[in-house]
Amino acid sequence: MRKPTDSRQALDAFIAKKVEFDATIERLRTLSADHFNWTPEEITWGHVGTLGHYAELLKRITDSAFKEGEFAE
Repeated sequence: MRKPTDSRQALDAFIAKKVEFDATIERLRTLSADHFNWTPEEITWGHVGTLGHYAELLKRITDSAFKEGEFAE
């Protein structure tokens, strides 16, 4: 049986990680709203590749979180 303090410590650590997670999501939202700090005049296929890479990494996260793609049960 786990001690109540162990559960409380786990909950505290979980909440701290969630705060960190939410801050990261907000930073990404802000960056996306600003078109990743790129102007229309400077967009090249390299930028498309970079954004595609970001999207691929996020898809891995969402697939894991929602049990989709390679994480589907």
